[in-house]
Amino acid sequence: MMGDMNGSGLKRKTAKGLLWGGIGNGSMQFLNLLFGIFLSRLLSPADYGVVGALTIFSATAGIFSESGFTLAIVNKKEIGHDDYNAVFWFNVVIGLGFYLLLFMLAPVIAHFYRQPEMIPLSRFLFLGFLFGAVSTAPAAYFFRNMMVKTRSQIQICAILVSGIAGVICAYYGCGYWGIALQTVLYSGCTALFMWLSSPWRPTFSFKWAALSALLPFSTKQLFTSLFTHINNNFFSVLLGRFYGMMQTGYYTQGSKWTTMGYSTVSGMINSVGQPVFRETGDDKIRLRRVFIKILRFTSFVSFPAMFGLAIVSRELIVLAVTAKWLPCVSVIRILCVWGAFMPISTIYANLFNSLGRPDIYMWNTISLGVLQLLCVLLSYPYGLTAMLMVYTAINLFWLFVWHYFANRHIGLSLREVLKGMAPYISVSLAVMAATWFATLSISDPLLSICAKILMASSLYLLLMWRLKSVVFRECMDYLFKKNKSISH
Repeated sequence: MMGDMNGSGLKRKTAKGLLWGGIGNGSMQFLNLLFGIFLSRLLSPADYGVVGALTIFSATAGIFSESGFTLAIVNKKEIGHDDYNAVFWFNVVIGLGFYLLLFMLAPVIAHFYRQPEMIPLSRFLFLGFLFGAVSTAPAAYFFRNMMVKTRSQIQICAILVSGIAGVICAYYGCGYWGIALQTVLYSGCTALFMWLSSPWRPTFSFKWAALSALLPFSTKQLFTSLFTHINNNFFSVLLGRFYGMMQTGYYTQGSKWTTMGYSTVSGMINSVGQPVFRETGDDKIRLRRVFIKILRFTSFVSFPAMFGLAIVSRELIVLAVTAKWLPCVSVIRILCVWGAFMPISTIYANLFNSLGRPDIYMWNTISLGVLQLLCVLLSYPYGLTAMLMVYTAINLFWLFVWHYFANRHIGLSLREVLKGMAPYISVSLAVMAATWFATLSISDPLLSICAKILMASSLYLLLMWRLKSVVFRECMDYLFKKNKSISH
């Protein structure tokens, strides 16, 4: 699919990675959607709000316990047993330490939110990042070796087990414990299945030299991921403290649906992005070519998917989780605008990491995070909608900052990037606008969503075919096993 990268071997590896990344992430999001529908019907917005308000603590601790070593291992040219072993034992110790710390801080967290029931809930929910710390080393092994198929199968199995358990728990009246059980069980099952599938095993030894060689890269990844997760979950903290659990629940639900959309695309890119960039070596011309190829593929999928989600959000919420969740529709629509571009920022992140410049990624993310926090704090008195619009605008503006550094380091011009994205943005907007107006008179939610999906997808694919989109032709050739060489 991705021609002209680094020979047919890299081309096949990338195509296979994207295919299984798409299948895996698509299946995961479908299962998340399915189980989410059951849970949303059984639980209240306040139940989601209680768990959502705790997410920032478990996510932050999870980032510290992983410490950026996964990407550090992927980026290192030569890797051995001692590297994986050092990462494993370090993550186990750090993960256990953070769990004990948060276990003791549970009463303080509950007092902050004025929710006493959070004490036992948080202590149980925090087990999730402890399981994540244990699975960091085998996860890094799968990622470095581009074992996308195996990793996708593991995640799908974990979602099935945890989702069924969570729904059963909620069905029997356990409330927010159903969401907590699903979250913890997913992390536990993923860790277990990874260890069963991984050929690597730890030994009772620890070499500080192996760990210290990874620290310069991993430390930058740690701070980057830390700011990213704090940013992503800051809304839940602010809403939980000042607006109550009901409003937090609406935001959590709306954010969840949007995240399911763009995570499918970002997951595909993350599964191959950095390893593929790394294999292109120091040839900046080839690296630019690879970047544009991946950018076009991402744009081809992301813009119609996220803009399409925006126009069907109302029907989707009514049909899937009932009208009690309608206040989250506005959240979905605003976040879909940024969600369409979010996978593009993922490509830039993979590029900088592959260049061995995680410092660029780190300082950009920290700067963006500080700006977002300040603007959100200033806008929160005006309500959730205002905060989300400010958040989206800042993220869109920051794409130009990401590009500035890409231009400096590999000579990637803004014209090339805009040319790669523009056809897919314009066609997607035109198709969704036509679909929206053509279906305005349909009042039945089921008929409306079916008509919108059918019309939008048919129009988009027809226009891609008529416009002779290279990405569209490459995708069709790959899917139908046509071994053609398509010129750039």
